[in-house]
Amino acid sequence: MSDPPPPSPAASEVSGSPVGSDAGPRPPARQAEPPPRWQAVTMPAVVAVGGVLGALARYGLVSAFPHPPGGFPWATFAVNVAGCALIGVLMVLITETWQAHRLVRPFLGVGVLGGFTTFSAYVADIAALAAAGAERTALLYLPATVAGAVTAVHLAAAATRALTGAAARRSRSSSSMPGTPAGPGRPRPDEPAGEGPVAPDGAETIRRAGHPGPGEA
Repeated sequence: MSDPPPPSPAASEVSGSPVGSDAGPRPPARQAEPPPRWQAVTMPAVVAVGGVLGALARYGLVSAFPHPPGGFPWATFAVNVAGCALIGVLMVLITETWQAHRLVRPFLGVGVLGGFTTFSAYVADIAALAAAGAERTALLYLPATVAGAVTAVHLAAAATRALTGAAARRSRSSSSMPGTPAGPGRPRPDEPAGEGPVAPDGAETIRRAGHPGPGEA
């Protein structure tokens, strides 16, 4: 009797599993569960609250330091430069230094600092300066804000990175430095607790002074 012919590749492709093996059909891939609804609402709410706080802070500063018509809008300029500097500090801290919560960046970066800085007031100031006949001031204010904001981001990020790196290096060096010699009655760093230097007794003190101890005369 001749041996049966080997199974054809087409048969294994149709069945989805190797012919002649015990492997059954593969189970369907498990689909990821959708996130809860409260997570979809939390992110916009956090950004909205942060934006309100940042916008109120900017409005208070600009109202406290108004500029005359045709004058350089120092308040808006300072708000944009300071806000960009804070963004540089924040991004270094939450991306390179700390393990921040997932809502910290949307709240502080997009919300608070996004509402604090303003592009619309910057454009409105340029239009107001041009309408007041202060074209030179407008031409100065136009690139100065962009240059100041970009420079502030880079300088603040570099300074924060240097400070956090220096602090980390100091922490590592202090933890790896050998301890200073211990004083009298205190154990040395390399000695187990409770096994510090023992003060000599009276007989040992007499021997060190050059006098024989009891029974040694």
